[in-house]
Amino acid sequence: MKVLMVSKACYVAAYRRKLEYLAAIPGVDLTLVTPPYWDHGTHKAPLEPGNDRGYRVVVENPALNGNFHLHFYRGLPELIRQVRPDILHIDEEPYDFVTLHALRAARGIVPRVLFFTWQNIDRQFQPPFNWFESRVLNSVHGAISGNQEGAQVLRRKGYARPLYVIPQFGVDTERFQPVEGDTEPSFSEDRPFRIGFSGRLVEEKGLLVLLRALRQLQGPWELRLLGSGPLEPRLKREAEELGIASRLSFRGAVGSEAVPVELRQFDALVNPSLTWQRGRSQWKEQFGRSFVEAMACGVPVVGSDSGEIPNVIGDAGLVAPEGNVDELHKALERLMGDPALRRRLAKAGRERVLQHYTQERIAQQTYQCYRQLLDGVSPSERP
Repeated sequence: MKVLMVSKACYVAAYRRKLEYLAAIPGVDLTLVTPPYWDHGTHKAPLEPGNDRGYRVVVENPALNGNFHLHFYRGLPELIRQVRPDILHIDEEPYDFVTLHALRAARGIVPRVLFFTWQNIDRQFQPPFNWFESRVLNSVHGAISGNQEGAQVLRRKGYARPLYVIPQFGVDTERFQPVEGDTEPSFSEDRPFRIGFSGRLVEEKGLLVLLRALRQLQGPWELRLLGSGPLEPRLKREAEELGIASRLSFRGAVGSEAVPVELRQFDALVNPSLTWQRGRSQWKEQFGRSFVEAMACGVPVVGSDSGEIPNVIGDAGLVAPEGNVDELHKALERLMGDPALRRRLAKAGRERVLQHYTQERIAQQTYQCYRQLLDGVSPSERP
């Protein structure tokens, strides 16, 4: 089975670990197309070095690098003709031009083409993006959604072909693991209960709700925030007004190698995301990668019921209604005061990640998706 994958996200080395597992499956011949960097406007994030064992990496700078919705690879049509893959996996949204461009380049050459989506809000896009999306949904052979609601959105938009719900990437459970392989939480009575947050400091992450819930929390506690963002000044002002500023620690953005080290110092990770709308801007939690990373480290988690969070956590954490200060406070209070609950959730979280969210597991699920799509290909369609 020849697979050609197009993915800007794979400039991140940790994400390419899935591809190593995918390429290790007997019979899989994998080629990746990814950029030499991704332009974030304020900085260019370079292609990170990785092992990249077992598959070929084609590095091409896309036209309009940094534009999520309009970038594309000029050399992709020729590469498709050279590789003649059985599967073209476009790891991009159906309303992005790169997806339509790749789909058109594959016409008459590639038996099966599929895309990936995180989009879990039923948005009606403006031209030309609605035109891109319509043609992709009417022409593609398969789709992968990273969450349950994204799959429902596709069905409501009339997409009727094979559809799979698989996260885009898993987590490396060798890097993200409990201290010395132990799933016991590290909280003890001689220091504050250490609550952590990992992610962008933006209002839709529910951080103002979190501060108000923490103000009600009795006993010694502290909050460590990993990440940066425009909400930081307001969080500091709010913490001062609530009288809890001394209990907050702003750690800033940390490198990927330091994330598991930081997570293992938490007694609990909380992410009380909000379903968000301001003007025409809409957002809902699409996955919650910080939960999976914390669970892999044996850290109990508390989330809101926004978007995919309850499906990710399952019964391995606590979920409070989004925006509800009192219920979030109760969840944190319960976790802080119950060592047996912390131990149970720490163990359950690690087991849930091992069962559902490892890179190897995601690779296997993706392969089965490919296999099922190809099973419906007639001999005359094969390259």
